[in-house]
Amino acid sequence: MSTSDKMQLDVWKGDWGLPSIDTECLQVMAYARFNGIPLQVKATNNPFKTSNGRLPVLRTKHTCLDKVSEIILYLKKTNFENSENGSKEYAEFIAYDTMLKDKLYPAMQFIWWLDQANLNELIRPWYCKAVPFPFNYYYPSKFENQAKAVIETLYPMEDNMTVIGNKVYSEAQKCLTSLSTRLGNSKYFLGQSHTMLDAVVYSYLAPLLKTPLVNPSLQNHLKACTNLVNFVTHISQKYFRDEYIQYEKIKSENNINKMRKDSYLEFPNKRRDQVLAGIFAFVAMVGYALLTGKLEVPIKDKKMINEDAE
Repeated sequence: MSTSDKMQLDVWKGDWGLPSIDTECLQVMAYARFNGIPLQVKATNNPFKTSNGRLPVLRTKHTCLDKVSEIILYLKKTNFENSENGSKEYAEFIAYDTMLKDKLYPAMQFIWWLDQANLNELIRPWYCKAVPFPFNYYYPSKFENQAKAVIETLYPMEDNMTVIGNKVYSEAQKCLTSLSTRLGNSKYFLGQSHTMLDAVVYSYLAPLLKTPLVNPSLQNHLKACTNLVNFVTHISQKYFRDEYIQYEKIKSENNINKMRKDSYLEFPNKRRDQVLAGIFAFVAMVGYALLTGKLEVPIKDKKMINEDAE
């Protein structure tokens, strides 16, 4: 490919060991890595500069695409895909892709933008920091409203958020269990090599698994599906190795620093407790010896006392 034909993919930036925290960005990035497509990835974090106000965006010399389906189709037409799926595999892909959109996507929207603990303590601060000023005040509210619209479409007659949350999580848990059952002991969902379905599943599961959520109820269900956790870890290590290793290194260093800090803070108290314990033990031993007669205190006899008095 010549320099003039280079393709640039604008995405939301990564975090927590992921190349991007956004599901749609991850889909395109995973598909490209699976098929060895040389994309120049740029973390712009600013959908305002795009034609339809969304990421990812694929830019080439002759085109600009901002829909995942159009981007994937364009990449296929450039003959980068290694293999074609049969009709049976394609039908299964459509079935699971639909299930993810209907069952898991609403739950992730709820977790990110409607769960107040997650929103206020993690998600909103992350976007406010990542998005350039003044758009960092606009986009979090926009995404929150979009999530509300998704949930209201699914449950138009219900206004109790607790009830809605329980329903959304229940459907998402069924979806995760179905994925776990389908994957079984395999590395990939459709045969012995990666397909578009693996890219799609990874794009949903990786953010759900790796984001340090304040309320991790659905995340805990995913962690209980160990084969899905291994699936995410395998793809991260194989296709996004640099991001994975860097995050694990940072996490390890943070854990070591925390242990050192905790040890330093506890040292004065530990030293004090050791000194007090030593004093107490000494007093107890002396008291016991006096009571049992094993320790005698010398006392002057009466004659010596009288002489001293004279």
